Amino acid sequence: MKKSVKTAALAIVAATGLMLTACGSGATGDTPETPADPTAGVDTTAPVTIQWWTGQADEAHTLLKGLADEFMKEHSNVTIDVQQGASSTEELLQKMTAGFAANKYPDISYAFGSWASELESSERTLDLTDFVADPAVDWQSFSAAARGTAQPTGNKVIGFPAVVDNISLLYNKTVFDKAGVDYPTADWTWDDFRAAAKATTDASTQTFGYAYSVSGSEETTWQFWPHLWQNGGDVLSPDNKTATFNSQAGVDALTFLRGMAVDDKSVYLDQTDTKFGQLFCADRIAMITSGPWELFDLKQAGTKYGVVQLPGTNGTHTTVSGPDLWVLLDHQDANRAYWSQQFINWLTSPDQDERWNIPYGNLPLRTSEMESDAFKKQAEEMPGLDVMAKNAVNATKTRPTVAGYVGLSQAIAEGIGNVLQGNGDPKTALDDAANQANQALSE
Repeated sequence: MKKSVKTAALAIVAATGLMLTACGSGATGDTPETPADPTAGVDTTAPVTIQWWTGQADEAHTLLKGLADEFMKEHSNVTIDVQQGASSTEELLQKMTAGFAANKYPDISYAFGSWASELESSERTLDLTDFVADPAVDWQSFSAAARGTAQPTGNKVIGFPAVVDNISLLYNKTVFDKAGVDYPTADWTWDDFRAAAKATTDASTQTFGYAYSVSGSEETTWQFWPHLWQNGGDVLSPDNKTATFNSQAGVDALTFLRGMAVDDKSVYLDQTDTKFGQLFCADRIAMITSGPWELFDLKQAGTKYGVVQLPGTNGTHTTVSGPDLWVLLDHQDANRAYWSQQFINWLTSPDQDERWNIPYGNLPLRTSEMESDAFKKQAEEMPGLDVMAKNAVNATKTRPTVAGYVGLSQAIAEGIGNVLQGNGDPKTALDDAANQANQALSE
């Protein structure tokens, strides 16, 4: 699940025919100050069975099942029916949607964050707004992006963060040393970044300063959002109905990237989304912007690297995050709803997360875990993981989860790819993409 942000678009494509109507305006992450009584109408001692679709395979599923067993030992009246849910995570949305029609669906399911609005509009999700307002839940210890994804339209909280990530700047020390260029620092600007990319590019050895996806996938798109946001732009209008990425902020962002790719020729343009990581490991690319899933490959390859937060604009280092969720579904049963909430709150608490996400090389769900012995040990084994975890504070913007996002993403990704390959100008490309995006949003 470490590459969930990259694969989310594929999952939506698989379920395009089952899209539900999106609703509401942007998420705020706000919660009421006074929580309701979570035990109202609940018999906390009555036998209850809840079904959980983990969306995981092999070792990850087995680990989660073991945690469910622990919870059941502590609560003898609770039975958790743990299932994978589908043969792959990408199929979960389609199976849930079919289950809604047949009134056969789980109490809890893993879900890509990109599905959040569609799941909420199904009217089958629980409203956890009052539950997460309880100070004991410590909702604010999740990142703003994670909280926003769990509250997709701003109307209600539909789940808890399951996996969080963000992109940081990774730099290859061998390439920098060979070029005699100083390593990146946490206070770099994008001008510093561009200058270093140009200085570390060597056409004679086919070494590039930076790499960018031009595959037309979500990888192309989500790498662009930090540039847009840092320039003061937004992906959508406040009502989530109109694309606004073709604002002057978007044009400025794409013009900057075009300058690096076309004018400086310092960018390796990856048609596959896979080669840039391999070339970085092989000391052929100086810098990439990526997430924690890269660290295992770097360790295996023995690459000498460092990690810092993204370069910034006017001191702002906004990054993009793609949180996934544990979505809680409503069966009009107060006991099942209560124990679903209790279990997921327990599962995402630091004690359990340190045995689930952290061992898999994922970022910790909550800020408090960054000081834990478990995370410190993992960060020693995977240098830079601690920097990526701290970078969560820069994940202040929520990637849209509205129905139609996949069409929007495809449209802007194609425009970005064309411009970076020298075909077309930024404004025309973004205007054309916005028109296509608006059509996808309206449908």
